[in-house]
Amino acid sequence: MKIKLTSIYVADQDQALRFYTDVLGFVKKADFSNGPYRWLTVASPEEPDGAELQLALNDNEAARTYQQAMFDQSQPAANFYTDDIQADYERITAAGGEFTMPPTDVTASIIAQLDDTCGNLIQLTQLTWQG
Repeated sequence: MKIKLTSIYVADQDQALRFYTDVLGFVKKADFSNGPYRWLTVASPEEPDGAELQLALNDNEAARTYQQAMFDQSQPAANFYTDDIQADYERITAAGGEFTMPPTDVTASIIAQLDDTCGNLIQLTQLTWQG
């Protein structure tokens, strides 16, 4: 069994696509529509055939309520791993990303959080323990 896809709710799919590709550096994997429904995914350029992140439109009240509650509690909607959080922090900041938490040492890792401009907080994590 494999993890191939996970989803994140976004307020605007075009804006999300720009953020996840232009700011974070992911690549568009799938983008097709069927009437008003749009299937949009991105993937890591380091693992283009790995797991995909669906940028799902929060077009129902339950999705919007969940998304807002997570944001209000400063809970990240997604967590991405990096081998060099400082370099990614600098690259993302230079590309216009706005961090709500700069790289911070916590137990066994360094984390940073940023606003994806589409209603979510995203966490970057660099593990510092060997396991």
